[in-house]
Amino acid sequence: MGLFAKLRGELIDIIEWVDDSRHTLVWRFPRYQNEIKNGAQLIVRPGQVAVFVTQGKIADAFEPGHYELATRNLPILSTLAGWKHGFDSPFKSEVYFVSTRQVTDLKWGTQNPIMLRDPDFGPIRLRAFGTYSLKARDPKVLLKELVGTDGVFATDELETLLRATIGAAFAELLAKSQIAALDLAQNYARLSDQLRSEVIARIDDEYGLDLPQLAIVNVSFPEEVEKALDARTSMGVLGDLGRFQQYQVGKSLPELGKAGGAAGEGMGLGVGFAMAQQMARNFGGAATHGGAGGGPPPPPPPAAWHVAEAGVTHGPLGAAELEAAIGEGRVRGDTLVWTAGMAGWAPASSVPALAARLGPPPPPAR
Repeated sequence: MGLFAKLRGELIDIIEWVDDSRHTLVWRFPRYQNEIKNGAQLIVRPGQVAVFVTQGKIADAFEPGHYELATRNLPILSTLAGWKHGFDSPFKSEVYFVSTRQVTDLKWGTQNPIMLRDPDFGPIRLRAFGTYSLKARDPKVLLKELVGTDGVFATDELETLLRATIGAAFAELLAKSQIAALDLAQNYARLSDQLRSEVIARIDDEYGLDLPQLAIVNVSFPEEVEKALDARTSMGVLGDLGRFQQYQVGKSLPELGKAGGAAGEGMGLGVGFAMAQQMARNFGGAATHGGAGGGPPPPPPPAAWHVAEAGVTHGPLGAAELEAAIGEGRVRGDTLVWTAGMAGWAPASSVPALAARLGPPPPPAR
């Protein structure tokens, strides 16, 4: 009795896979040298397919359900094993469970930038990334082409292959679409559908796989191009730089009254003179365009001076600010100055426009 119990223990009578993983595609039922008993119970749960492999050949496949194994539901295996009238003894066969449910939250991305000729930017490099889900469509093809004799086959063994396939298909799709880089975002949904169809055409028949979902999450520019776009956007937000300067001058007027002293008065006079000049130019332009005869052109703007003090550059300074700096002794004959039209920095005493204001040089100290 003990011998028969031992023999029965070496025979497999229940074959099932309790799948507690999320990314396992194929799992081989461990036999441990045991044989499958005639009439054994096969349990295939929802989202699974059981495939029998005997003598290195793929035999019968079972959809979800509860089966009692016999020659009537193992026709291919019976033929390969030469059972003409059924079998009464145990038999050996490898059983692979293939998961047919979707594996979600998988990532893809371009390994290298994609070179394109863009109508706005010319030659440009783009990167892209997104998500996709994977599903085994034909378990027999998957076993034959990818799994082989692996006991466990997970999605991480496919990620390199799929990333390369999706990246190549995406590069070809962008080249054919001829969509400007700045217009790609509004076409993500349409491009995602087209990309999914392209990838499925490459992996369906060859590997027995399906991509139920594929999405383009982002297409990005190189860092230097993004910085240039940010600068261009900032210029568009500022709009008319002349109006922006007027706004800045008007905003600074309350602060000028707090400066006090000759410097504050000089700055106030300079700002006021600049605003008066701007108003004169505006009214002069209106008269020129509105009147029949027109008027004389507006006077040239006053010179704006730049002063170097102790290695620090100040400016531009208007006439009033420069006068105040000379009066306070901050601008002397040896102070370096520059204004438009000068070849370079020069001492103030060598500039005719300033030499008369500086007065005679002080006598040498004794």
